[in-house]
Amino acid sequence: MKTTHTLETAEVDIAYDVYGPRPAAGARPPLFMIGQPMDASGFDTLASYFPDRTVVTYDPRGLGRSTRKDGRVDHAPTVQAGDVHAVIEALGVGPVEMFASSGGAVTALALVAAHPGDVITLAAHEPPLIPVLPDAAAAERARAGIRDAYEARGSGAGMAAFIAMTSWRGEFTDDYFAQPPADPAAFGMPTEDDGSRDDPLLSDRSWAVSDYRPDVDALAAAPTRVVIAVGEESLDTFTGRTAVATAELLGQQPTVFPSHHGGFLGGEFGYAGQPEAFARELRDVLGDS
Repeated sequence: MKTTHTLETAEVDIAYDVYGPRPAAGARPPLFMIGQPMDASGFDTLASYFPDRTVVTYDPRGLGRSTRKDGRVDHAPTVQAGDVHAVIEALGVGPVEMFASSGGAVTALALVAAHPGDVITLAAHEPPLIPVLPDAAAAERARAGIRDAYEARGSGAGMAAFIAMTSWRGEFTDDYFAQPPADPAAFGMPTEDDGSRDDPLLSDRSWAVSDYRPDVDALAAAPTRVVIAVGEESLDTFTGRTAVATAELLGQQPTVFPSHHGGFLGGEFGYAGQPEAFARELRDVLGDS
């Protein structure tokens, strides 16, 4: 059973979902799953593998069903961390366990730094943090190439450039930048300009997410157990490398999960991973196996 709720604040109306009943006293805490720019719909499959847990998902402000009232269009992890903190407070059942993926993992790291009492264990899956990379300047240039392709030719060109960047193995060398522009037709995407320029993934509206620098001291001081996760198929790609570098920054080895960046997905977006095996590994990380 899934129930949908709306938390109204001065800046945003935050939509969140609760799978199952709220936990009774002494039961396992809720398992909060967050992403960015993906909204709650991407966690339906993964949540189904935790029928014994209360699972919470939400739509980040300005995405999915969460309506902004602050007049802004940018996406910042510190702001989103405040929203997640507000939802945890609204749940009223104390600290949660958390699985956070991609930009959601960045938000989660910002949440633990700012509100260390909110999260017991955080599994942060492939946070795309450019500043932790040895080739950070080149990664910024590659990211700008996505934005430039999107602004020049629309979503098909932008998504093709995004795929080219995120599938590249190793550091962004001269060989990467010497490639011809990625062809959307090669990925089965339309080549005509659709006119959109507001996609949070392809524009620069979410650059604050990938520009975020983890507060290592605050994370070390927090009571939260932070586990950095990486997909076994992602290790040499952009988000795999950022995950490994983030883990090293925090003085740990990354925990390897099955599949790729979207390894927890079922058929939600046509990019299925291995959600059953992924859920088993997540249970192991949470001590819930």
